[in-house]
Amino acid sequence: MSSTGGAARVAVVTGAGSGIGRAVARLMLADGYRVALAGRREEQLLETADGHRNALPVPCDVTAPDDVERLFESTRRRWGRVDVLFNNAGVFGPAASVDEISLADWNATVAVNLTGSMLCAAAAVRSMKAQQPQGGRIINNGSISAHSPRPRTVAYAVTKHAMTGLTKSIELDGRAFGITCGQIDIGNTATEIMDTIGVGSGALQADGSRRVEPMFPVEDAARAVLLMANMPASASVGSMVITAAGMPFIGRG
Repeated sequence: MSSTGGAARVAVVTGAGSGIGRAVARLMLADGYRVALAGRREEQLLETADGHRNALPVPCDVTAPDDVERLFESTRRRWGRVDVLFNNAGVFGPAASVDEISLADWNATVAVNLTGSMLCAAAAVRSMKAQQPQGGRIINNGSISAHSPRPRTVAYAVTKHAMTGLTKSIELDGRAFGITCGQIDIGNTATEIMDTIGVGSGALQADGSRRVEPMFPVEDAARAVLLMANMPASASVGSMVITAAGMPFIGRG
């Protein structure tokens, strides 16, 4: 990532109104970043910002191209550039296998998790190519599901596998412009989405049983994202996997 001559770096965090996005945004602000907070609900973005002078809440639906363009235009207008995008907005989608999911639910999950990530990455890359100094860093939030799906999560698992292809393509195409792209795959950090799949009370396992799984604090996941963001321009973390210790991921459970 190119140097900005000692000025505070500028980050865009999508899905900043809750969960991992909120934790990352707050940690970046504490680390001296100027942060554009993107999300659908302004009230939640304002809670994340908590009055911080270097926070810019921007209501944004990542599936709407005009919203995404406005997000990046607002960021550039305020601070002149974009150094980091944490491409985090996502939904878990319905609990369904391929023969059960409706086309509407499939399309809705793909629209947020994949198309929304593509739209934000595209806007970030355009900004990073045009600015001086040129370059920047994109961090895509994948998931453990980019490696191994949970039962009855076909839409989520497919979009997270596709995120890996998006990450590698951005990294390859960004080389000539000083743009790097990496992916963080997080397993069982304590956020609202874990409640929806019952991790704390008993998540569905591949053998049909339910098992209470360990979780770890969202602040620790945020620290891993910040580590990736703060790498020097000469280095890039292409892939990071971070899970709760003892999570049933490696091996047979």
